[in-house]
Amino acid sequence: MSGERYVYGFDEPTEGGRELLGGKGIGLAEMTQLGVPVPAGFTITTDACRAYMASGGDLPDGLEAQVDEHLIRLQEASGKRFGDPEDPLLVSVRSGASVSMPGMMDTILNLGLNDEATEGLASRTGNPKFARDSYRRLIQMYGEVVEGIEGHRFEDALAKHADDLPAVIEAYKQIYQEETGRPFPQDAKEQLGRAVRAVFDSWNTPRAKAYRRYNDIPDDLGTAVNVVQMVFGNKGEQSGTGVAFTRDPSTGEAGLYGEFLADAQGEDVVAGIRTPEPLERMHDRLPEAYDEFLDTMRRLEEHYRDMQDIEFTVEDGKLYLLQTRSAKRTAAAALKCVVDMVDERLISREEAVARIDPAQLDQLLHPRIDPSSTYEAVATGLNASPGAASGAIVFEADTAEDRAKEGEAVILVRWETTPDDIHGMIAAQGILTAHGGMTSHAAVVARGMGKPCVAGCDALSLDLEERTASLNGTTLKEGDTITIDGGTGDVIVGEVTLIPPDINEDFETVLGWADALRRLKVRANADTPDDAAKAREFGAEGIGLCRTEHMFMADDRLPVVREMIMAFSEDERRNALDRLLPHQQSDFEGIFEAMAGLPVTIRLLDPPLHEFLPPLEDATDDRMRSRIRALRESNPMLGTRGCRLGLMFPEIYEMQVRAIIRAAIAVRERTGDPPLVEIMHPLVGFREELHRLRALTLATAADEGEIEFLVGTMIELPRACIRADEIAEEADFFSFGTNDLTQTALGFSRDDAEGKFLTHYLQDGVLERNPFETLDQSGVGDLMEIAVERGRSVKPDIKMGICGEHGGEPASVAFCHSLDLDYVSCSPFRVPLARLAAAQAALSESGVEAVVVGG
Repeated sequence: MSGERYVYGFDEPTEGGRELLGGKGIGLAEMTQLGVPVPAGFTITTDACRAYMASGGDLPDGLEAQVDEHLIRLQEASGKRFGDPEDPLLVSVRSGASVSMPGMMDTILNLGLNDEATEGLASRTGNPKFARDSYRRLIQMYGEVVEGIEGHRFEDALAKHADDLPAVIEAYKQIYQEETGRPFPQDAKEQLGRAVRAVFDSWNTPRAKAYRRYNDIPDDLGTAVNVVQMVFGNKGEQSGTGVAFTRDPSTGEAGLYGEFLADAQGEDVVAGIRTPEPLERMHDRLPEAYDEFLDTMRRLEEHYRDMQDIEFTVEDGKLYLLQTRSAKRTAAAALKCVVDMVDERLISREEAVARIDPAQLDQLLHPRIDPSSTYEAVATGLNASPGAASGAIVFEADTAEDRAKEGEAVILVRWETTPDDIHGMIAAQGILTAHGGMTSHAAVVARGMGKPCVAGCDALSLDLEERTASLNGTTLKEGDTITIDGGTGDVIVGEVTLIPPDINEDFETVLGWADALRRLKVRANADTPDDAAKAREFGAEGIGLCRTEHMFMADDRLPVVREMIMAFSEDERRNALDRLLPHQQSDFEGIFEAMAGLPVTIRLLDPPLHEFLPPLEDATDDRMRSRIRALRESNPMLGTRGCRLGLMFPEIYEMQVRAIIRAAIAVRERTGDPPLVEIMHPLVGFREELHRLRALTLATAADEGEIEFLVGTMIELPRACIRADEIAEEADFFSFGTNDLTQTALGFSRDDAEGKFLTHYLQDGVLERNPFETLDQSGVGDLMEIAVERGRSVKPDIKMGICGEHGGEPASVAFCHSLDLDYVSCSPFRVPLARLAAAQAALSESGVEAVVVGG
């Protein structure tokens, strides 16, 4: 071959690996080379897909000739000829990206059949039903994938002529002619060429784009195309198809786990067209193939050293494997799997930590049904994805998305989901389906998302015209509330009390391994004693951000806060502050006790005053109206807030410092253990601001008694980053407030950007990620790097951390590790995620890359 290589046979070595051949392609190649029974075939690389997309839809030079050459090899290996009217070589055309995207892209089976070849196949096999069923499947899949014909047209025709396959085929061909203006193609080469283009095009379907956005998968990877000799599970009683896992993908337990359909093709399993049987039933029908399959499962798990998701077909008693990949699994299963594999000496502790997706651990931190609740399940389905959720019934993905945007919790209820439902599945709290098994689309995708799913609920029937659902005779309207328990399969009418889950032993074990590997400390953002206690329960090593303004919002305090803000004189203001001081002190004492022995960073009052102002219409006189108008600002986020407030009205910060110091002394006297107090001044942009506020802090604290504490600042303005050397002269610590630093560096208002132009930017590819969720490393990150370098040039040992919500996002945590920060801080429920992400950052630095397989 000349020019760039775009095609590889399964038996041909390549150094490109998964990135070049895609997950399915590399699996088929490795299984072939291991001697596992795999149909012959070849892979068209992701390079070809990227070249196709870059050219606007032209196949790259040389690709067609390379495909022809490999077709000749495939014909020689099979002893059949592509397009032969008497004994045709038939192939499947399947997508396969380097990152698993189950159900998001397209597949076509039985390609190469036409009118003549169907009758030839019927004569050759002596099985006309099989041949004609295969042909009608091809016409439907080709029509849907290549031509975009609505699937319901074919399904309606199948229902009308179900017992007459020749009539079904004629009806399908007529639908194709009506929709496209031309007859169904009879030339096998034409079918193949257009199918390859269709699989390439499926990379950019709306559902695939939505899945990639949700899972942070880059848009420029492209998909490989696998052309595989067809093997048939629908040839009769000695044939069948199935999907199996080497361990339970819901729990991680070792043992046989899978489903089998006799006399069926693989798409029947994943599409939920027929409810499959447990894999054990295969033993009764096909004992030799069953035993060979069990041995092959064991070999593959030992080879890959990971739980495998395997698709297989048995044709006339002979086993073929069509795919193996690292299995999608729940977070609980991912943890148990790696803990058991460490015990089995398949993997090391470092590999175990590297394999867990930190974001997926969020599944274990979601609510579950309160065991003390009394309820009656009206129906039960398959417990396809654990967790529990309550919400209003919706029947369409679009409705789920629309209602979720309005803040409503919804449960997507479907006959069975399809890849086109992905946006609704993302929006819903949980998914309930009438059909489909544990390996159906709904089950697999829900598990990957960490959403509760009950699948294959036989008692569920839908009337989409009337917008109703029936569960064992109980009729429910769209909008009625149900609760689903994806751990038990229960479906309950109405709302049930949900409680937070516990962190189990496997979770604790893996986090313990992670703690031994990481360098970054992990703190929590907590504003109440309860939050502090929860953070400590999740392993927080202190509080990185205590926002004092949140303490002012309570009903018994807000009137006094408003009185303080509305004061016309310092005396009036101090009078109100004196009444607030005991409340502040009490809050701080509770937090210090919950975090005994650990550092607590308290940020002094920061938000714009307008957040506390009463509405103008609540003013009782002209004087009050005048004061409200005087305090209002056109751009309050850049107005009188943070340290500016403390400099204009120093009595406010004096009160807060007194409350902090008095609380620290009280806790020391009560417990004998002095708190590690860090007082943080927000929104500093100039050295002189911090110089004056530090003096105020030290003088106020000296009046209250002797106790050690640190004085520092939140770095949240570009100028503070650039002049960090000057500011460091006045600071004992820096804490990066990346929420505001992102706003001020990018000029984006978080409140106005999300849901408006930022959504467009993300959908249109202007930005790859939301900068308020994942740190903008090349912009905001550069500012942070400048601040670290310049701050440490003045004070090499200055403590530095991050307290924006980026502190719990894995990629941002890795960046903080690279900056050599001392800690990250995030919400209490993200602390376990940050602990794991910090360990993976340390492993990556030492050359052990995270290979996430549980997502």
